[in-house]
Amino acid sequence: MKDFKKYYIIPETPDQVYLALTTETTLSLWTGEQAIMQEIPDTEFELFGGNIVGKNIEFEKDKKIVQQWYFGEHADSIVTIKLHLHNNNQTSLEVRHTNIPDEDYDEIVAGWNEVYIASLIEFYS
Repeated sequence: MKDFKKYYIIPETPDQVYLALTTETTLSLWTGEQAIMQEIPDTEFELFGGNIVGKNIEFEKDKKIVQQWYFGEHADSIVTIKLHLHNNNQTSLEVRHTNIPDEDYDEIVAGWNEVYIASLIEFYS
């Protein structure tokens, strides 16, 4: 199992990025897929039309989201997203994704870089 951690700059304020990550309507807009999300701990979620599924663990409004992502037979992994104000009107988004199965690591990292974060940045550009 492997861990992934990276910082990204999103061209929007942390409160708006937080809404984009926790609101079904906005999630569907920037992902282009149906999303199921409630900003309530212990609720199930689906992103990118069900390609990402898991359980919400913790929310700290405008600052942090913690989720458990499911990987079939493997142990579940934890995704922690932290949001920090960067240069007045931007967000430094920190992703920490732990317990990624070795065989899925490269695909997960590419997904973060090329789909998840790229789509979010494009939404605000």
